[in-house]
Amino acid sequence: MSERPYVIDQMISAKSIAARIESLAREISAEFKGTDKLVVVGLLRGSFVFIADLVRELDLPVEVDFLEASSYGDSMESSREVRILKDLRGKIEDRDVLVVEDIVDTGHTLAHVTRFLQTRKPARLRTIALLDKPSRREVDFKADWIGFSIPDEFVVGYGIDFAQRNRNLPYIGKVRFTEAK
Repeated sequence: MSERPYVIDQMISAKSIAARIESLAREISAEFKGTDKLVVVGLLRGSFVFIADLVRELDLPVEVDFLEASSYGDSMESSREVRILKDLRGKIEDRDVLVVEDIVDTGHTLAHVTRFLQTRKPARLRTIALLDKPSRREVDFKADWIGFSIPDEFVVGYGIDFAQRNRNLPYIGKVRFTEAK
């Protein structure tokens, strides 16, 4: 954990996030209309707030499962080495799957996870990310749905952390380092 002092400037309000999730849920519900049961896979830990709000807005029967992948640890920079720390509990073969991610930065994590899940032969596999930083992309990957495109800023809140802090903020905030006093 960095001991450098910082402040958090609000970037995306809780109200804007809620409105965007409603809109995304309508699109996703239309895409998967007629699906027996959609398996919504949250990537831990950052997506837990987003997935909770998203599934409550979906007009579909859903099953929720989680996968934990990491490429950051407590750092502000991706290691680019993606590790699966927790696997799914259920089977996804011949099922419709929606992978929910908090933020697409370099693209390594979501690209790795989708390749990993495709080996399990889902009927359809789609992805959604609350935030996207296209200027940071290192691999050719684009989520099927994006909540907000943002500039290359280090952000926290709404489930996203900085060294396990600030996940509980109801908005997305930009971390700004300040001078030590």
